[in-house]
Order: sequence, then C-alpha cells, then structure tokens
Amino acid sequence: MMSRVLSTEQAKSAIQQIQSIVNGGFTDQISQLDAQGRILSDPNVWDGPLAAQFRGSTWPETKAALDKAKQELEELRTQLNSISQNIFSAGGGS
Repeated sequence: MMSRVLSTEQAKSAIQQIQSIVNGGFTDQISQLDAQGRILSDPNVWDGPLAAQFRGSTWPETKAALDKAKQELEELRTQLNSISQNIFSAGGGS
C-alpha cells in the first residue's frame, strides 16, 4: 500500500515562513530577554522585595521556559528542513 505524499505551495510557504520567523530573530529576541533578565537579577542593579522575588522565582522560571522554547524552536527548524527537503526531493513540490 502506497502512502500519500503531498506538498502544496501553501505548505511550502508555511514552512518557509516558520523558518524565517525562527531564523529571522525570534531566537535572538529570546537571547536578548535573557541578557536583560540577568541584568535585573543583579542586586547591585535592582534590589528590594519585588526585585528579590524576581531574582528568586520569577526570572529563574521564566528563563527555564525561554530556554526550553528556544530549544524546541531549533528542533522545529531542523525537522522542517528535513521534512521539506525529503518531500521536495521526492517530487512533492517545486
């Protein structure tokens, strides 16, 4: 039984748009957020009860989520590259 392989121009465009968003700065923006969070985590820059709460829980939790999002975006980009190359080389698109 043959499985269906289909890749429309709409699929190709969506793949390219996702890759463009990931490559075009989204992961860079996550890195920029990390840099600013590290600055705010320094008690010599920002201190007080709310700053301590930010350092102790808010930022570590947010940083972990950002790191995970960045890793998952890189995995998505890699998977999309592989999928699109396989489909287009098999004649599923131009």
